[in-house]
Amino acid sequence: MCTAITWNAKEHYFGRTLDYTRSFGEEVVITPRNYPFHFRHVKERETHFAMIGTALVCEEYPLYYDAVNEKGLGMAGLNFPGNAVYGDPVHGKENVAQFELIPWILGQCDSVEAAAKCLRRLNITRDAFAENLPAAELHWIIADHRKAITVEAEAEGLRIYDNPVGVLTNNPPFPFQLFQLNNYMHLSPEDPENHFGTELPLHPYCLGLGALGLPGDLSSQSRFVRAAFTKIHAVQGETEEENVNQFFHILENVQQTRGCSRTTEGDCEITIYTSCCSAAKGIYYYTTYGNHQITAVKLRQENLDGTGLARWPMIREEKMRMQN
Repeated sequence: MCTAITWNAKEHYFGRTLDYTRSFGEEVVITPRNYPFHFRHVKERETHFAMIGTALVCEEYPLYYDAVNEKGLGMAGLNFPGNAVYGDPVHGKENVAQFELIPWILGQCDSVEAAAKCLRRLNITRDAFAENLPAAELHWIIADHRKAITVEAEAEGLRIYDNPVGVLTNNPPFPFQLFQLNNYMHLSPEDPENHFGTELPLHPYCLGLGALGLPGDLSSQSRFVRAAFTKIHAVQGETEEENVNQFFHILENVQQTRGCSRTTEGDCEITIYTSCCSAAKGIYYYTTYGNHQITAVKLRQENLDGTGLARWPMIREEKMRMQN
């Protein structure tokens, strides 16, 4: 399971946690403008916007989990089991396989508005990338510095929702996630007032009681509420370093610790990596479960007019600084 957020604080930031029981060898990958994207049902795209993000590279093809393009548009796919439905190609539609969706959108769109326009003519197909890599059941968040949307392919068709909180987790479908915030409108970062009984001498006895009732479990619905509350009230800083640091603190609230969430087979879900991209600058920051030090890769440090992928294996060993 995963959590994605978008946050405006001086700059626009976009990132997520990737939660699973194991890594698949994902890397930070830059796709330059002239890398040829071959699509299953639509025309090959030989030129496109450059992008940076985390991907599993198979047969020199980047299967992006999340990415941000050179125009500052970000997109991430999150697990959506039991609800995602893809079909066969449909005549008169842009037929794009599930694994092609992120490069198809980020390669041609410079804003959420442009992405929404492309999505209206889209049909997501069930094509597998390879026999051992079937189409993952996902839904997506797409965001720029102005707004965010959620995209869900369900049995009823493709749905595009405005996402006013800029947060996405997993199940249930997004409208139900958003509706649940109604149950927490009483939460506040301030001290609570006594509405229980004014004749009783009730007083806050510690800080944080205004958020009493904020869910703390690891379910996707609870993570949605917790991430939304934390993001909305997080104080922005004056510098890039302060805001990147704050972004990672926001997502720390929804990270998975090994041993606290187990599958029926006994495997433990962990936060494989956490990302934060400074969208306008094209700087992709990340941490991994084994390495809390923030590592950065710069999009514009590379030759964006090239034809080959630039790849950096994620650092997974802890980096500890000794003071004596």
